[in-house]
Amino acid sequence: MLPPQEHPGTVAEFVGLARSLAGDRSQWEHLVRYDAAGRWYHRLRTGPGYEVWLLSWVPGQGSGLHDHGRSSGVLTVLDGTLTERTDVGRRVLRPGAQRVFAPGYVHQIDNDTLQPAVSLHVYHPALTHMPTHPAAHCEAHRQPGPVTA
Repeated sequence: MLPPQEHPGTVAEFVGLARSLAGDRSQWEHLVRYDAAGRWYHRLRTGPGYEVWLLSWVPGQGSGLHDHGRSSGVLTVLDGTLTERTDVGRRVLRPGAQRVFAPGYVHQIDNDTLQPAVSLHVYHPALTHMPTHPAAHCEAHRQPGPVTA
């Protein structure tokens, strides 16, 4: 496998960057903190037009229903288990799982487990705002949806 590009420019290169960072715990593990009062986050890296964030999730924490404005992204679960909810259902994300999304993609991420979780997020262009949406928009909140892996 080729090393990730220093300055990624395609979706595949951003996915490669996320996989490379996820696979090298020495780059992020010592930075992780857990905060029961709110989700903890740390900007891990920036580059031309993109940024990489490290987030921790204690049991019960979630993002609320949101999109990422004009940014595309790659979410990678590093530790623990997270649940992604969208208008078509829910998906359980375990370590190594990745989700790639385009601008305007509406979802919610939650830690529904009893263990903390850590995730890595790459945004291009850099995230400038994260509009929230009412829960009624999300089918997963109106009725139980299928669980996909």
